[in-house]
Amino acid sequence: MQSNIEEILKTLKQAVESKNNPLILSRLDGLHPADIAEIISKLNKDEIIYIIRLLPGEISADVITELDEDLQEEILEALSPEEITDIVEELQTDEAADLLAELPPEQKQEVITSLEDTEHAKDIVDLLRYDDDTAGGLMGKELVKVNENWNILRAVREMRKQAESMPQVHTIYVVDDEDKLKGRLSLKRLLTTSTKAAIKDVFNPNIHFVRVNDHAREVANLMKKYNLFVIPVVDELGHLVGQITLDDVMEFVQEEAEKDYQMAVGLADEVEPDDSIKNMLKARLPWLIVALLGGFLSVIVLNGFNEALNKYATLFFFTPLIAATAGNVGVQSSAIVVQALAKGNMESSLWKRLFKEISLSLINGLVLSVILLLVGKLLLGNVLQGFNVMMAVTVAVSLIVVIVNASLVGTFVPLLLHKYGIDPAVATGPFITTSNDIVGLFLFFTIAKLILGF
Repeated sequence: MQSNIEEILKTLKQAVESKNNPLILSRLDGLHPADIAEIISKLNKDEIIYIIRLLPGEISADVITELDEDLQEEILEALSPEEITDIVEELQTDEAADLLAELPPEQKQEVITSLEDTEHAKDIVDLLRYDDDTAGGLMGKELVKVNENWNILRAVREMRKQAESMPQVHTIYVVDDEDKLKGRLSLKRLLTTSTKAAIKDVFNPNIHFVRVNDHAREVANLMKKYNLFVIPVVDELGHLVGQITLDDVMEFVQEEAEKDYQMAVGLADEVEPDDSIKNMLKARLPWLIVALLGGFLSVIVLNGFNEALNKYATLFFFTPLIAATAGNVGVQSSAIVVQALAKGNMESSLWKRLFKEISLSLINGLVLSVILLLVGKLLLGNVLQGFNVMMAVTVAVSLIVVIVNASLVGTFVPLLLHKYGIDPAVATGPFITTSNDIVGLFLFFTIAKLILGF
C-alpha cells in the first residue's frame, strides 16, 4: 500500500509540474475522498491547491473536509470566496458550517451571501450559532420527515423529494402540523401498510431525542447506551430541527479523547509533531512552570523539616516513595471520576463516593504498608543505616495517610471542577500530581515528627 501511494505521489508531482490534467484525474479516479486527502496531504501547498481546483466540485469539497484542520485552513486561505462558495454548495449543512467556522468573519459573510440556494444558506447560518460541543453544533439539517396527518401515498411522494439532496436516509421522522417531533416511521410499516392508511395510525411514538443545547458528551452517551446510529435534535419547544449521525459523534469523541490525553500529560493546547517550536512552547511551558513552582514548594516543605533530616537522614530516602505513591493514587482516583463524569454514570451521592474511596484507599494503604514492613525487615534493615522498627512503622503509617489523602484529592477536585463548569480532565494532569507530592511530603514528615519525636 505504501509503495502504491509513493508511486501515485510521484506521478502526481510530475503531472502537476507538466500540467497534465487528464493524468491527474485518471490517477485519482475511483479513490475515496479520504484516500485522496491522505495522498495529496503529502504534497506541498501549491500542488494541493492545483489538484483541489482541478477535481470535480463534489469530490473536491469532500476531499477538503477530510484534510487535517491546519492544512484545510491553509487551503481555504489560498482559495477565492467564489471557489469556497462552490465548495460549500456541495457540502452537507453540518460540514459546511464547520468549514465556514474557520473563516474570518468578513469572508464567511461574503460566502454565505453568495450561496444561490437560500434554504441551504439559512440552514448553515442556523448551525453557526451553536457551540461546537453542543447537539446543535453537531447536527445536520438534512433529514426526511412526514406529517402525522398524511396518508402513506402522500408521505412517499414527499419523502422522494426530500431524499434527493441526501446521500443516505437513516430514519423517517414523524411531526405534527407545528413541526414538533412525534416519533418515527419504520420502512417495514411503510412498505406493508395500505397506501390509504394515515401516518398517525402506523408510526412509532417511542423515539430518543436530544435538545439543541445538550452537551455533545450527553449525545454520545445516549447514542452509545441505546446503540443508535442516528438521533433527532429538537429545539426548546420540541420542534424537529436536525439530526446527528454516528460519524459526527465519533469525531467529537476522538477530539475530546485527544484533548483529555494532552491535558493529562501536561499540554495546555493541542499540538502536533510538526507544529512550530513557538506552538509547542505555548502548549508545554505553562504546565512545566506549574510543576516547577510545585517543586519549589516541595523544597520549602523539606526545608521546614531540616532538623528531622539531620537527625534521621534515612527519612530522606523514602521521600520519592511517598511522593510517587501520592501522585499515582491521585491520578488513579481522578481518572476514574473523570471517566464516570464523561459517561454520565457518576453516582449521585458525593458522600457515598467519598466513603467508597476512603475504604478502598485504606485497604490499598494497609496492603502496601504490610509489604513495606516485610521488605523493610528483610532487606532495608541491612542496607539503610539507622533504619529500625520505629522508622518502618513511621513510613508505613505515613503511607496509609498519604494514600487516603491522595484518594480524596483525586476524587474531590474533579467533582468540584465539574460542579463549576470546568472540564474535569484538567485534574488528571500535573495539578493533581504536584499538589499530592507537596501534601504527601508534609504529611510524611509531620507523622514522622509525632512518632519519632524530633
